[in-house]
Amino acid sequence: MKFAIKDGQKVVCIGDSITDCGRRDQFAPLGNGYVKFFNDLLIAHYPERKITVINKGISGNTIIDLQNRWEDDVIYHKPDWLTILIGINDLHHVLRKSPDWQECVSEKFAERYEEILKRTKEKLNCKIVLLEPFYISVETENFWRKNVLVELKKYDSVVRKMAEKFNTKIVKLQDIFTSHLKFRDSETFCPEPVHPNATGHLVIASNLFDAFLE
Repeated sequence: MKFAIKDGQKVVCIGDSITDCGRRDQFAPLGNGYVKFFNDLLIAHYPERKITVINKGISGNTIIDLQNRWEDDVIYHKPDWLTILIGINDLHHVLRKSPDWQECVSEKFAERYEEILKRTKEKLNCKIVLLEPFYISVETENFWRKNVLVELKKYDSVVRKMAEKFNTKIVKLQDIFTSHLKFRDSETFCPEPVHPNATGHLVIASNLFDAFLE
C-alpha cells in the first residue's frame, strides 16, 4: 500500500478542543493529542519525508467559529491536505439551549460545513479528510448522555454526506469508538465522553494515519 502524503507536503488539522489540546499554550505547537500523535506516526513510519503538520484547533469552537477564521487558519497556509474535526460543541449548544443554539442545529451545521468545503475547493488544490464528531459512551439510561448520542447521529450524517458530496476521505470516529467499547469501558479512552485521554487520542491518530493508506 502507498501512503498518500508525499515528501514536502503540508497538512493542516483544524477543529475544537479535541484538536487544540494545548497547542496554544504549554504543548505548542501541535498540542498533546491526536495531532501530535499523528505527526509522531509520520516520523516513525516515514523518516525520509519532510511533512509539515500544522494544528489549528481552538477549544470551544463550533462550525461558526471555523467559518469565521477559515481564511486565516486554512486558506492562508495553502495546505496539500486538510483534516476537519468539528461538531460536538454545536450539538451541546443545541441541547443546552445556549444563546446561539438555533444557529447550531444540524441543518445550519450542514450549510456552514458545505460553505467552507466549497470555499476550500475553489481556492485551494488540497485533499480533505473529514473526521466525524464522537461521544465515547454507550449510555442508554442517563438522560443527558442518551440525548447526546441520539442527536449526534444527525451531525455524523451531515459529515458523511459532505464526504460523499465533495469526494473526501472520512474517518468514522463514532463507529470506531463504539466498536472499541465492546471490549473495554469508556474510561479506557476518556475521563468523560467528549475529551479523550492519551489512549483515545492514539485511537484517533492511528485511524487518521490509516486513512492516508491507498
